[in-house]
Amino acid sequence: MLNELRVENLLLIERAELRLAPGLNVLTGETGAGKTVLAHALDLLLGGRARSGIVRPRAAEAWVEGAFELSATLREELGERLPEDAEELVLARRVSAEGRTRAYVNGRAAGAAELRDVGARLLSFYGQHEHRKLTLASAQLDVLDGFCGPAQAQRRAAYAAAWSRAREARGALEELRARAGARERELDLLLFELDEIESAAPDEDEAAELAAERDRLRHLEGLRAAALAGAEAVSPESGGPGAAALLAGAARELDTLEGVDARLDGLAERVRAALLELEDVGASLRSYEQEVEGAPGRLEEVEERLSILDRLRRKHGGTIAAVLEHAERCRARRDDLAGAEEAIGEAEAALAAAEGELSGLASALGDARREAAPRLARAVRERLGELAMEGASFEVSLAEREAPGLAGAESVEFLIAPNPGVPAAPLREIASGGELSRVMLALTGVAAENASPAAGASSKRGDPPAESPLLVFDEIDAGIGGHTARAVGERLRALARGRRVLCITHLPQVASLADRHFRIEKDIAAEPARATVEELDGAAVVAELVRMLGADDDDAGARKHARELLNAA
Repeated sequence: MLNELRVENLLLIERAELRLAPGLNVLTGETGAGKTVLAHALDLLLGGRARSGIVRPRAAEAWVEGAFELSATLREELGERLPEDAEELVLARRVSAEGRTRAYVNGRAAGAAELRDVGARLLSFYGQHEHRKLTLASAQLDVLDGFCGPAQAQRRAAYAAAWSRAREARGALEELRARAGARERELDLLLFELDEIESAAPDEDEAAELAAERDRLRHLEGLRAAALAGAEAVSPESGGPGAAALLAGAARELDTLEGVDARLDGLAERVRAALLELEDVGASLRSYEQEVEGAPGRLEEVEERLSILDRLRRKHGGTIAAVLEHAERCRARRDDLAGAEEAIGEAEAALAAAEGELSGLASALGDARREAAPRLARAVRERLGELAMEGASFEVSLAEREAPGLAGAESVEFLIAPNPGVPAAPLREIASGGELSRVMLALTGVAAENASPAAGASSKRGDPPAESPLLVFDEIDAGIGGHTARAVGERLRALARGRRVLCITHLPQVASLADRHFRIEKDIAAEPARATVEELDGAAVVAELVRMLGADDDDAGARKHARELLNAA
């Protein structure tokens, strides 16, 4: 519970301090006096965004601080974020004139997200236009799920996670299927190229050998003629002198002087060796000339084979090695694409599993909603009767969605008939602003009773759970008056039983029921204008009620009416 709220240099407020009492606390004041400034101060404590220009003119910074009761549960949850000797929880927010903000938890720096996390357990804020949210289907679904109890939040979180997984699985499958056509075309091309390469079976050694064979076959006659000419030069078939015969004659001449000069003997030995080599070369040339030949059509075969290899080289990198590397890449990619079929099957199985899980969780969500919907409707109808809407009907209609969404398989519609005998219709279509305010207050009361599993049969109706957040209502009573206003005030006071409620109101019927009354007043004579907040009691409360009744302070009838409102409280 909020015990104390301190505000400095926030818009019109130079300095204000509110010490809240248990029960119903009200804040009143003239229109434009700055009542909503305090609502914004509370929003800052909840980690809300600081609006531009909220720092009071000529001030360096604005400061908002709230001191809350520190329960054992909250102390345990906050753990090391709190000093060991902390007796209360203090949230604070500093806003510089330049718009920079700092947040604090018990004097220690914190982030705005941390304030939101902690503040959500300490404050529940209902703005003056909050009731308009009730016309949104998503807000109505949130209300119903909240009424289902804490377990529904867990079910909804599990469902949302499963819905995200199913969406991802569906997207993955759709992507695989969309790529299937391109995959088939790519696979066809890969198989064609791979078949072409594997059929050719290119080999670098073979290519070199074929190139050499092609050169030989192209010059076959020249090779034969050259070999014959060489053989004839060594040893002519006609018997004429050839190189071998001449060298043999030289060897014979040298042999006649063998042993005379060692040096000449060495040269003679070399001549004899050359003669032997020349005779062998001559025989080899004669044999080569007789043996060199090509099978008919062999040159055409070699040319065709080399043409195939050249075409592959041109297509796939310029070398046989590049062709073979391309074939390996084709095989790897073929295996990948062949695995795509398996991937589609796996994706289909994953989607089926995700949708099966989603269906089960959706059923659990829907079952809880269908069980809670009539109970919520009965509870709201009862509350509406206490808020001067006797005979009004209120129903919670559930319908199956065409396709499950992030929040489940149902859509929710709140139906209301403000007057007996009138067919019920959607809340967004027929409810007035005042009726919406009362429906919201009824729902708030129902939610307060249903806020904790501990607040079950053992709790009296209207009693809060052991740990209750401060409920803040910013002119939620707009659009109503007279007896209805009194009924709304009674409901607010009942809601405040055992907890603290702060209501910013313009209705004297509501203000007269307060356990503690604060007034905000604007001094336009100050430069800049200044708003002050003071706690009222006794005659000051009567005077404020007279003002709220629209009468002058010396109006005896109005003062009597004000006292009657207080006495009736």
